[in-house]
Amino acid sequence: MPAITVEELKGKIERGDDFLLLDVREPHEVEIAALPGSLRIPLGQLAENLGSLDSARDIVVHCKLGGRSAKAVALLQGAGFRKVWNLTGGIDRWAERIDPRVPRY
Repeated sequence: MPAITVEELKGKIERGDDFLLLDVREPHEVEIAALPGSLRIPLGQLAENLGSLDSARDIVVHCKLGGRSAKAVALLQGAGFRKVWNLTGGIDRWAERIDPRVPRY
């Protein structure tokens, strides 16, 4: 499973790298905490929305802790996406190590 750490993601954001940050959490979770610039597609709706994603673009997928995003990465890979990474530890690790202003739940 290709993965990226929160520190590596922070570097991508700071450098202005061109990538899609895909949040696969449920809407009620996004209301609690969110990473700016994320495209939000709940995991249960991802398969039906694959056509809206650019398979040539780098995609970093996140959820709360990393489990659902790992499933999303596997789904994307199965659909032919090659440049996808799971955010290790999810938004919870982001809040812990990068931005403590992001609420943990």
